[in-house]
Amino acid sequence: MRTRLGLTVLLWLAAAIQVGCIVPIFSSSQDVRARQLIFVSEGYRHIPEIWERIWFLDSPDTMTPYRTHGGII
Repeated sequence: MRTRLGLTVLLWLAAAIQVGCIVPIFSSSQDVRARQLIFVSEGYRHIPEIWERIWFLDSPDTMTPYRTHGGII
């Protein structure tokens, strides 16, 4: 009896881990879901630009072998 109960609990835990979220994030309607996915992916598109701005990767390189003039020539 205990082993059967233990196996049942183990199977429930394994199924709960594999199923994912109980409440789905996106709608079941294809049109609404497509709009939601486009909205979410638009936010992900800006992540590399934000990363470069935070780590100052988009600034000019100061180790250039030639002089650059910062003003108007």
